[in-house]
Amino acid sequence: MDDLRRRGVPLRFVTNTTRRPRSQLVERLRGYGFTVEEHEVFGAVLATAAHLRQQGIGRVAPFVSKPALEDLAGFEVAGGLAGGVPDAVPDAVLVGDLGNEWTPQLLNEAFRYVMDGAQLIALQKGRYWLAADGIELDAGPWVAALEYATDREAVVCGKPNAAFFHGVLSSVDGVGDGAPCVMVGDDLWNDVAGAQQAGLRGWLVRTGKFREDALETSGVTPDKVIESVAELRGAG
Repeated sequence: MDDLRRRGVPLRFVTNTTRRPRSQLVERLRGYGFTVEEHEVFGAVLATAAHLRQQGIGRVAPFVSKPALEDLAGFEVAGGLAGGVPDAVPDAVLVGDLGNEWTPQLLNEAFRYVMDGAQLIALQKGRYWLAADGIELDAGPWVAALEYATDREAVVCGKPNAAFFHGVLSSVDGVGDGAPCVMVGDDLWNDVAGAQQAGLRGWLVRTGKFREDALETSGVTPDKVIESVAELRGAG
């Protein structure tokens, strides 16, 4: 990454994780040895907060991990993982990846809010991610369950929503001048296809949750497939 910076290539780090706020993401990246500033990191929670502000939504029930609530400062939060009982039906239900924190009771709580009129908002709708002991269900299956039960379609704020990518690009000087942009990631649907639909090039990396069978059957054609992000050194 430092090689790209020396060549004047602007970088942004984007993630669909909903378990950590931006501050923790920055700390973690630095722990991995990356040189990164806070304004260079974009996540699904921050994208959701921006969407809420744009829509004038102020009262939400967050079904996201408690650390991520840091990025929802300024909103009235009650119910879900924030605890307590909302004084009225929330304007929106926010659904992220809770992993083992999901319970039938929590899912039913979210279901009832949506049935009572709350908007269903998915921070992201990923299929699965790579945990320490193997692949694990992401937020998407839980969002799909609520969509099926309520007959409502969720608004998705993170990847692969084109607005997410455009919001990231708007933070980079020069992209409006036709500068080529590449999204590099291990998710065929959210990273590669999402970027392509937003007008970027999508490169797939064979690390993380990459699966050869998914590449062969997904119907998604990456603009390039690389073995590691180390190959970005010197890439044009």
